This record gives sequence, C-alpha cells and structure tokens, in this order.
Amino acid sequence: MKVTDLLTAATVNLDLKSTTKKDVLDELANTLNEAGKLNDLDAYRAAIDKRESESTTGIGDGVAIPHSKTPAVKKAAIAFGRSKEGVDFESLDGQPAHLFFMIAAEDGANATHLEALSTLSTFLIKPDFREKLMQAKSAEEVIDIFEEEESGSKNVAAEEAPKKNEEGYDVLAVTGCPTGIAHTYMAADALKQKAKEMGVSIKVQTNGSTGIKNKLQPEEIDKAKGIIVAASIKIDVEPFKGKPLVQVPVTDGIRKPEELIHQVLEGKAPVYEGGGTQTEKTEGSAGKKGPSIYKNLMNGITYMLPFVVGGGILIAISYMFGIDSRPIAGPNDVQNFPDLLRFIGNANAMFLMIPILAGFIAMSIADRPGLAPGMIGGLMAYTGNAGFLGGLIAGFLAGYIVQLIKWLFRKWPQSLDGLKPVLIYPLLGIFATGSLMFLINQPISALMSALIAWLGSLGTGNLVLLGLILGGMMGVDLGGPFNKIAFTFGIAMISAGNFYPQAAVMAGGMVPPLGMALSTTLFANKFTRAQRDTGKVAYVLGAAFISEGAIPFGAADPLRVVVSTTIGSAIAGSLSLLFGIGLRPPHGGIFVIPLVDGNAWLYALAIIIGSVVTALIYGFWKKPLTKEELSKEKKAA
Repeated sequence: MKVTDLLTAATVNLDLKSTTKKDVLDELANTLNEAGKLNDLDAYRAAIDKRESESTTGIGDGVAIPHSKTPAVKKAAIAFGRSKEGVDFESLDGQPAHLFFMIAAEDGANATHLEALSTLSTFLIKPDFREKLMQAKSAEEVIDIFEEEESGSKNVAAEEAPKKNEEGYDVLAVTGCPTGIAHTYMAADALKQKAKEMGVSIKVQTNGSTGIKNKLQPEEIDKAKGIIVAASIKIDVEPFKGKPLVQVPVTDGIRKPEELIHQVLEGKAPVYEGGGTQTEKTEGSAGKKGPSIYKNLMNGITYMLPFVVGGGILIAISYMFGIDSRPIAGPNDVQNFPDLLRFIGNANAMFLMIPILAGFIAMSIADRPGLAPGMIGGLMAYTGNAGFLGGLIAGFLAGYIVQLIKWLFRKWPQSLDGLKPVLIYPLLGIFATGSLMFLINQPISALMSALIAWLGSLGTGNLVLLGLILGGMMGVDLGGPFNKIAFTFGIAMISAGNFYPQAAVMAGGMVPPLGMALSTTLFANKFTRAQRDTGKVAYVLGAAFISEGAIPFGAADPLRVVVSTTIGSAIAGSLSLLFGIGLRPPHGGIFVIPLVDGNAWLYALAIIIGSVVTALIYGFWKKPLTKEELSKEKKAA
C-alpha cells in the first residue's frame, strides 16, 4: 500500500487558519471527519491528546506528525495541513511547525496500512521533499509530489539497504515509540541515512505496530562494535549484555543520529553488564553519565512518600476517636479500632518509611543489587534513631558500596557470573553497609540523648524560648534527626504530664509542608507544574502533621527551603507556647486541634502565621524558572 492510498485531495488543507497547537489538531481532525474517515470525532481527538501528552509529535525541521491508533477511526487515513506562518507545536528544535501530517490508524490496522504510514515518516526527513511541499500550489500537486517520491524510493531501496561487511555490522540499533507508527521509523531512517554518509555499516531493528522487523541476530550482536537503543518504550536489552550500549529516547535517534553513532565508534558508550546495569567502557569515557545525586534521592523519596502519606493520615485519623497516646507496638496492643489504625500507620507503614527511602536510593545508584543493602542500612538507621538523615546516608552508602563491589568483581570468571546477584552482591553489600551504619548510628544516638537532656532543662524556664527551639528543630531537617529529637522530647514530656512542648512540636512540624504548599499557590509562576502538584499533596501532608511532605522541595533547593521552614516553624512553635497551648495527643494535625489545652483558634493562628512566613520568605527568595524549565512547562501545558 502506498502513502497516496491514505492521503487524498479531500484530506489536504494547504491554508490552515489555526494559530495554536490545539486549533491545528482540531482543524485537521475535522478534515478527517468531514472526509468520512472517523467514527467518533471526540474520541479521536482524545486519543490524539493522549499521544501528545506522552511526548510532542513536533519532530523539528518544521514538521509535526500527530497520530493515533484507535477504534474511533473508520478508515486509515492521513490529513495534511500547511501553515505558511508557522505554529508553535512545542517541537524538539524549538522552531515553529509548518507541515502537519495527522495520521489516523484503525485499531485493527493491518500491516500494509501501518507500513504505508511508516513510509511517510521516512520521506519527511528529506529537506528537498519538505521544500516541495512548502511550494505546492494545490492538493493535487501534493499528491503528485508523494507519488513521485514513492516511485523514486523503490529504485533506491536496494542502494540504501544496510551493507554488512565481512566482520559484521559496525553498529546495530533498535528503535521504538509508544504507537509504533511514526517516530519508530523516522529514527531508523535517520540512523541509516547518517551511517551511509559516514561510511558506517548499520542494521536497525524496528519495534513498530507491525511487530519487530529486521530483528538483530546473536551473531550480529557479537560482532558489532556497539548498540544504539533509541526507544521510548521498554526494549529487552539483555541480549546486549557485555556490549557497549547507548540508550536514549526515540527522538534522539531522529535528532542526533551522528552523535549516537560516534559515541559507539569512539568507545564512549557504557558497557551493559546485564540486569539494567551499565558501566563506563573506559575511565576517561565521555559517555552518558549515570543518574545524578538529585535523581537518586528523588527515586527514594518517590517510593517513600506513599508510606508517609498512608501511614501518617491513618495515625491522624486514629486520634479523632480519642487522645489515648499509649504506644501500639504489636498486635497484642490492639484493643479497639483507633489502636488498629495506629498499629497499621505507625508500627508498620511509618516503620518502613526510612528502609524504603534508603533501599530505593541505593537501587537508583546500583540497580537491583543495591536494594537489599540499602533497605538493611535504612532499617538500622531507623532502629538506631538516626532518622531521615541516617536513611539518606544508608542509601547512598549502600549504593556506592555495591558499585565498588561490582568493580572489584568485574574480572570474575564468566562461568561464575550467576553467583554475583544471588550471593556476592547481597552478602558483601549487606555486611559492609550494616557494619558502617552500626558505627554511624552510635554518635547520632548519643547526640540525640544529649539534646533531649538539654531541652528538658529549658522546659521549666522560658516556655517561649523552648517553643522557638522545638519549632525550629521541627523545620530544620524535615523529618530528620533534629525533627525526631524534638518529637521524642515532646512525647517524653507528655508522659511526664507536661503538654506544652508537644504543642510547639506539632505546630512547628506542620509548617514546612503547609508553607511550601502555600508558596506554590502564591508564587505559582516560579514553580513547575510538577512542583505545584507536589504542593497540593503537601497541603494534605502538612494538615496531617507529616513534615516529610516538604522533602521534595528541600531536596531540590535545600538552602532556601531549610532557612524558610526553620524560621516559619520557630515562629509557630514560639507563638503556640506564648498563647499557652498544651497538646495531649502526640500526633494528629488538624484532627486534634480541637482537643488542645487552651484556645484552639489561637493554636490554629500560630500554625497559619508560621506557614505564611515560610511561604513568603521562600516565594520571594526562590529563583524564577529557567528558560529550559519554562520551555518544558509550555510543552506540558
């Protein structure tokens, strides 16, 4: 089947009236609908929007290829639109798009349809072909241009086919995209064309809607200098174990084929070790670097937050039934429904918080072999009173220890490789991480004991000063050792019949997430969409007295966040004791404010004032979004 079987004069619009991306999509979809190609216009537009949300189909060079495969399509078709002025389509090169091809594929589209659609994408990377379309005077001329290109492509197909030398292909590649229609084949064609210009033999496997084509064979993999995987879908890379491997999004295959090929040929590609692990081929390699410290940290936080949110809110809800503060350590302590909530939330969900954080930080650094040492280190940090800071140390420590173990055993006989993931990595990783955490926990535990004793000496003196200190400690490390010291002190004072310190502790602990959330609302133009979404979650976490809700902000901008939250928390803590507030339940957030000793409204006011102070300090101090961040925001809009 030819492209011109799908693109007809009825689906060509050489004078698009639209000036925005949304309007272009609407106009082209209407063109298809009026040509009788769709079953359901609204469903088709929704499918197009879903595809755009995954990544822009503005491929650069003035071209955009919005596409979707959906039951809303009655008959496979292509709509072509042209805008002489150009439209901002969030293209990969940042330039406006002039040529638009909207591809409509049936949900059960057969191979001939999909292959014709993929042929279209290979034509569009040719500058002279694009220029002809820009100069076309009529819909009929557009059809003639495609027919001429299709006729010529048959004559050069054999010439452009990848040629294998006696020793095999120089480079192998795999391409794939979510729909397997356009980007998959454009990346393949771009790589083949650039390799031909460079005099490099290449074979490209395409993982498209029609299935895997040109499948790479084991003997070809063995002889190749390296492999490029340009894909935005999951690709099985285990067959490439032991080979230099470059993994990038499919759009890089379209935009950066020469750079990717050079990376393989110049020995800059990391060697794939199997199990998702890559190591640099040479010490001075300029290949793709591993995840940054920030990405490792955020990986741990991402997995930790569900435990914090679920567990913390269950604890808070439990106090709606009463203010009994006795600890619930095991199932034998559960006597009623509130006990059950606290048992699930505190003794289980919150208990796992730090081990999960550490485990997934380590996994981000060292892949799956890092998970067990990281979780063991995190558990030791939790049980050793090292808190959030100890969990961070454990995660990074375990990750880099496992990386070191991998390096030390890099020349292990291949016949014994199977012992590494099941014996060597867990045994040595857990032992080394656990031993170091045992030593690290000791000084932190001693520091906590000393601080609790010092805070106790202040309790009978100046309550406002005590509130200032306790509140500040709750805000300074967002759930870390100082935060936990203050919380432990508050619990100890409740046991001793002094309910004032815990009021300052909870007020100070609610401020960081509430303050950061409020800042994302008041200064929305300084935050990305993802940060604003995190802010919405932080409102809930702050209201539930979960200080860790501010961690995503603190991880990204530690100095400004910590200063802002410490000041706001200190003010909230001091005001709560200035107002003479006492708190009997140790936890609960807004659910237990009505239960305070003293004026509940004044206590709420103290928390609000602290949150507003934090929001204003951080909001005014925070740097505006960079051009790159603003560009990403536009693409996500």
